Amino acid sequence: MDPQMERYSRQMLFQHIGPEGQEEIGKKHALIVGVGALGTHTSELLARAGVRKLTLIDRDYVDLSNLQRQHLFTEKDALEKWPKAEAAKEKLQDINSCMEVEAVVAQADAALMENLIKDVDLLVDGTDNFETRFLLNDLAHKYNIPYLFGACVGSFGMAFTIIPGVTPCLQCVIKRLPLQGQTCDTVGIIAPAVQMVTAHQGAEALKILSGRGEAVRKTYVSFDLWENEYLSLKAGALKESGCLSCGEEPSYPYLQSDQEMKVAVLCGRDTVQIRPASGEGLPLEQLVQQWQSAGLKVGGNPFLISVQKEEARAVFFKDGRALIHGTKDLNEARKIYHSLIG
Repeated sequence: MDPQMERYSRQMLFQHIGPEGQEEIGKKHALIVGVGALGTHTSELLARAGVRKLTLIDRDYVDLSNLQRQHLFTEKDALEKWPKAEAAKEKLQDINSCMEVEAVVAQADAALMENLIKDVDLLVDGTDNFETRFLLNDLAHKYNIPYLFGACVGSFGMAFTIIPGVTPCLQCVIKRLPLQGQTCDTVGIIAPAVQMVTAHQGAEALKILSGRGEAVRKTYVSFDLWENEYLSLKAGALKESGCLSCGEEPSYPYLQSDQEMKVAVLCGRDTVQIRPASGEGLPLEQLVQQWQSAGLKVGGNPFLISVQKEEARAVFFKDGRALIHGTKDLNEARKIYHSLIG
């Protein structure tokens, strides 16, 4: 056996992959958006599995609070505030020098993603917000690329494999299975919840990349490791013919510039305004309860809610608009916004 293939020998002994499946994996390119808890686990799995190329996209840098659950990162990365995508690239190339790793330190917007989508065989969700997930969902359907959705918070997690033209898309699923809007910054997270989600994502990735798509899971799964709950739902009936992302006449709304989150520094102020694309209001009463439970200082009036998070203060209006005071950095403002809203 080729010495370079020896590292995959146990994977090739698995009858559902074998040498032919391993050869297919070695030709494939996976794009992972978000290199935090989910993204670091899944990228390491795919690097060890022998993919040809990984593209990693993340706008953030490593923080000490990440080390509890985010593989690949070290105290040195956190102290130097090293960009997550670059820190992960360095570690992954130490794990497998035969593969190509591309690190992109940027906000994953529609323009960037459409430039990077060429020759991608799999989209993997490692994000912390549904704005970006819906963008990935539209990309998957426009370019006919499988998309592995995953999310976790507290001891809860969920995963769903989206195959364009076959399964319902993320928009269809979320309409019927609404989420709580909780975040790791408001209710915390335990590492095993991350590992459970990435176990699902990793297994599905191996099925798709090895050419064994017939084995892809047909259900939406969710679990709560602390409460010992596990749910698997058949998702086929959730597909909607009129869906703008996966329906009969798709328009891919999250790839349109007028649907992107609007982020801008207010003139003459140390403040960033964020206007979400959806235009939908926020469940402020529910969010206030979460923020107060997390020990954050919350105030406000019938028209707006103010919440203090470390050195920044965020003000949320009923229409979904927010002002992030204490920064002029657009990426930092996005990070604060998503840490509070999800």
